[in-house]
Amino acid sequence: MTKRFPQTKPILFLFLPLSIAACNLDAATGSAKEPAGCNPGKSLGQSEAGLSLLELCIVSGDQTRRFSVENAATAAQQAQGLMFRKSLADDAGMIFPFPQPRPAGFWMKNTLIPLDIIFIGADGRIESIAENTVPYSLESVKSIGPVASVLELRGGLTRQLGIKAGDLVQY
Repeated sequence: MTKRFPQTKPILFLFLPLSIAACNLDAATGSAKEPAGCNPGKSLGQSEAGLSLLELCIVSGDQTRRFSVENAATAAQQAQGLMFRKSLADDAGMIFPFPQPRPAGFWMKNTLIPLDIIFIGADGRIESIAENTVPYSLESVKSIGPVASVLELRGGLTRQLGIKAGDLVQY
């Protein structure tokens, strides 16, 4: 004779995902918690170029990458971008936020170093990445569709870190 137990396994399978999801929620607000060790949007002072510095996080799978980015908020700052810079640290970059999502195009005129240009949709997800753009090039590097912002990092860094389209950018 076999002993039969009440069917508890299906109940466990129902509650396990809910309890795991709850671990990623802020108890006070019920909203998603910020990635551990990263505070998107946190002010980090001012860059040598006089732009405000913000903390930016890229969530790629189970990895969260933290960057200190210059905020190119005005049209003049966006026109200047990273031109004439001789280097860019692996944890640094520049964010170009737009007031409304729009198709975006960038060129590398007067840019001395290769960059990875990351196009970010209104949902915060990476739409596309132009890797290792060519210094001094006048060829336009364009988004696939409308984007809410663009992030520039050191050329080759996205491939090195495994950052890809679909990853989440928070700032």
